Amino acid sequence: MNIVNILEEIEKVDGEIYERLSPRRAAMKDFFNMGKKISLAALPLALGSMFQKAYGQTNPTSVNEVLNFALSLEYLEYHFYNHAVVAAPGLIPTGAPLTAITTIRDHEKAHVDLLVGALGANARTPLAYTDFDFTAGGTFGDVYTNYSTFLKVATAFEDTGVRAYKGQAPILKGMPVLTTALQIHSVEARHASHLRQMTAANLGVGLKPWISLGPNGISNDTGVAAADAVYAGENNTLQAGVEITGIGGVSGVTKAAAAESFDEFLTGAAVKTIANLFIVPGKRLT
Repeated sequence: MNIVNILEEIEKVDGEIYERLSPRRAAMKDFFNMGKKISLAALPLALGSMFQKAYGQTNPTSVNEVLNFALSLEYLEYHFYNHAVVAAPGLIPTGAPLTAITTIRDHEKAHVDLLVGALGANARTPLAYTDFDFTAGGTFGDVYTNYSTFLKVATAFEDTGVRAYKGQAPILKGMPVLTTALQIHSVEARHASHLRQMTAANLGVGLKPWISLGPNGISNDTGVAAADAVYAGENNTLQAGVEITGIGGVSGVTKAAAAESFDEFLTGAAVKTIANLFIVPGKRLT
């Protein structure tokens, strides 16, 4: 048995095999020392154990949990937009605004159907419109009668979705379904950008197509205090241990520019807390 040949074959389909096992330098040292610690007969079992640890993060249970988590968010977004389009006449101006929201609604329905198909029998119980409270207990009481409120909530939903997918991606690393998740993630980012521009045009405010810093350097740039949790941590200017503000001696890289240059993720727990504000008791994410 030639361990190096085995690894070379695996590396053809997984270029990160060494990083999965351990840092590259330590990895080869481990392999050279392996023969001193175990018998040749036990070597296949030892390798199996190592690979199980390397790929253990992608066990089916974790993947199903992540996909069902994403599915719950897609149900939330679909029902939010669908109700606005079909059951709140006059809320969305006709023409480009209604076309945009309808298109986004259709995208979310496609995401729901794809995730349900991918999960099969493991898919969570479907969520209906009545499983949600899009007023968040009255915080956004006029969400379906005031177009400005609707746009603010929609923007918060999409910004949450983008950060949520980013936070769950590491669990899907090495799995084919990661490609699908990233494809959905990029579409959610496009939704967020478009809704931010729609909100800026409707309210006449300087909201950018991407998340920036709010007043006094706070994370939330929407001006909606109730959405603070959606933007927590987005004022981070330190990446990989490097302070981005003024990096390379470029004075133009301000704190705002440094924060805008990198998107931060939201943990699953944080996203559940946000989403549960809009889900009725008994159906909330746990």
